[in-house]
Amino acid sequence: MTDAFGGATPAGVGSVALEERGILPIESDRRYGAAWRMFTVWFAPNVETSGIFVGAIGAALGLGMVWGTVAIVVGTVAGSFPVALLCAWGPTTGAGQLPAARLPFGRTVVVPAVVQWLSSIAWDAIVGLFGGEALQYLLHLPFAAGVAIVIVAEGLIAIVGHELVHVVEVGASVVVGALFVVLSVKVLTHPGLTPAAAAAHGRLFAGALILMVTLAFSNGISWASYASDYSRYLPRSTSRRAVFWYTLGGLVASYVWMEELGLAAGRFLTDDTAAGIDRLVGGGALGIVVLLGVALGAVASNTMNDYTGSLAMQTLNVRLRRPVTAAVVMACAYGLVLWLHAGSVVTRFTDLLLFSSYWLAPFVAIVVIDWRRRGEAVERDVRRIVHWERLGYGWGALAALVAGFAAAIPFMDASGVVVGPVAHALDGGDLAYYVGFLVAAAVYWPLSRSRISPST
Repeated sequence: MTDAFGGATPAGVGSVALEERGILPIESDRRYGAAWRMFTVWFAPNVETSGIFVGAIGAALGLGMVWGTVAIVVGTVAGSFPVALLCAWGPTTGAGQLPAARLPFGRTVVVPAVVQWLSSIAWDAIVGLFGGEALQYLLHLPFAAGVAIVIVAEGLIAIVGHELVHVVEVGASVVVGALFVVLSVKVLTHPGLTPAAAAAHGRLFAGALILMVTLAFSNGISWASYASDYSRYLPRSTSRRAVFWYTLGGLVASYVWMEELGLAAGRFLTDDTAAGIDRLVGGGALGIVVLLGVALGAVASNTMNDYTGSLAMQTLNVRLRRPVTAAVVMACAYGLVLWLHAGSVVTRFTDLLLFSSYWLAPFVAIVVIDWRRRGEAVERDVRRIVHWERLGYGWGALAALVAGFAAAIPFMDASGVVVGPVAHALDGGDLAYYVGFLVAAAVYWPLSRSRISPST
C-alpha cells in the first residue's frame, strides 16, 4: 500500500541519482547533510525577479525609500519566522511539511493539500513568467518558447529530486548571486536614479504601508508549507536552533535584497520587466549576462515549487511515484504562466501573490500548536502518516482552518478576487494574514486537546 510513497533515497551529499522517495518519512540511517544547507536552499530561490517586482510595487504605492524599506524589513522578517520555525522540525520528523500535516488534519488534509498543490502551480507561474520573459527578450523567442525552456529545466531537477535540488541551490547561490550583485551595482549607480520620497499621505499612506508590509510578509510565509521538505534528510541530531537561523537568514537576506532593488528601481520597471532590467544595466554583453541570471534564478526557485507540489499531490493519497507527480505540476504550471502573461501582469501578480497564500497563516497556527503539543512524540506519531486507512478525521484542524480563512476575508485586498470591507476602509491596507492566524489559533487550541483531534 505504501510502495508508491517509498523508494530510493539519495546516498548522501552530492548523490544526484533519481530520488523515488515520496511522503514516507526518512529513516535515521538514511539521513545526512549539515544545517548550513538551509541557508542556500532558502537563499537562491528568492534571488529572482518576482522579489524585485514586489519592491517595485512599493515604489508605485508612493512609499519612498525610507518607509518602503521599513515595510520590506518588517514584513519579510515576520513572514519568514514561521518558515524557519517549521523547517527546524524537519530533522525531528523526517517528514515533508504537507505529509506531516496529516497528523492534525487526518483525512481532512485533502483540503490544505489541494490548496498547496494549486499554490505550487501558482508560484511556478508567477516566477516562470519572469524567467520566460527574460529568455524571450534575450534569445528573441516567442514568449511561450522561453517559458517552456524554464519550465522543463526546473521540472527535470525536481523529478530527479531532493539532493539535486540542494546542489542546484548551492550553485545558484553563487552564480545567480554574483549576477545580481552586478545588477545591484548598476541600479544603485544609475545616473537617473534618485531616492524617491514618500508621495502618499494620510490614509492613503497608511493603507499603502500596511499593504507593502503584507506583500513582503506574503513572500516569506509563502514557503511555510514547503519548510520541512528540505530539512527532512538532516540527521536527527542536527541543532534545531542552527536550522532555524540558517533558514531565517537565507530568506531575509534574499528577499530584502531583491525587494530593495525593486524599490530603488521602481520607476524603471513596468509590466515589461526584462526590458527594464536590460535598460538599467546598459544592454550589451552585461545585459545578456544579467538576463541569463534572471532566467537561472527562475529555474532555481521553481524547482522547489515542483518538488513540494509533488509531495502535496501524494499527500492527497494519489498513488503515483514522486517523479511522476513532479512532472504533473510542471505541466500544469505552463498553462497558468501563459494566462498570467495574457493580462495585466501587475494586477494578476498581486492577486495571485496574496490570494494563493492567505490560507497559510491559519495552517501555520494549526501545525505549530499540534507539533508543540506532541513534543518529542511527534517522531513516533509521524510514522503512521503514510497509512491512509489508519488516519482519523481531523475535524478540529479543518474547522480552525476554515474559521481562520473566513475571518480573514473582510481584511483581504486581492482586487481581482476579493476586496473586504475593512481593507477597503483602510485604502487597501491588508490585515488578512494576521487575523487568520489569530482566529485559527484561538479555535484550534481547545479543539486540539479534545477527541475531535485525530491524535490518538
